[in-house]
Amino acid sequence: EEKNASSSTVQVLALALVFVFLALAALYESWSVPFAVLLTVPTGIMGALVSEYGLSLIEAMFGHQNAGLQNSVYMQIGLVMLIGLAAKNAILIVEFAKVRADAGMDIVQAAIEAAKIRLRPILMTSLAFIIGCLPLMLASGAGAGARNAMGTAVVGGMLMATLLGIFLIPVLFVVIEKITEKVSRRKEQVN
Repeated sequence: EEKNASSSTVQVLALALVFVFLALAALYESWSVPFAVLLTVPTGIMGALVSEYGLSLIEAMFGHQNAGLQNSVYMQIGLVMLIGLAAKNAILIVEFAKVRADAGMDIVQAAIEAAKIRLRPILMTSLAFIIGCLPLMLASGAGAGARNAMGTAVVGGMLMATLLGIFLIPVLFVVIEKITEKVSRRKEQVN
């Protein structure tokens, strides 16, 4: 069953991304703004994969192979959770930037101001979550493999999503908004 489930990782992640995209499209009443949120998600997934692989290499160097540090069902559950958490950080910035841009503020200035205003809440919630998941990552005893897999994926993914996302989210918002403006101008010129 676990081998069958591990082959469905791509399908599970794709469905999670589609669900988040549709929810964000409804929230922002736009098909373009959700891309600014979703394009930050790969940083969290990359962080989860790098942390799982890195820790398994470190443990192998010391002769301790942890069965939990692999692509298992538990890691996949952690990745789905990570998609939502990485998207949450992006939503906090994009929502403020979108409101300010819609009010007439320059897009770049709106993104910078939103990032400044939302930095503290993002850091507080992300660090609280990361610290709360450390016991999962460091668990030992019966069933520790499952907890280690999920904890390592979530802690590593959230660290990377938070550290890179703070800088990446405003840039992606500006890029997506500028592309959307260009496309709408071309449509107006054609009509």
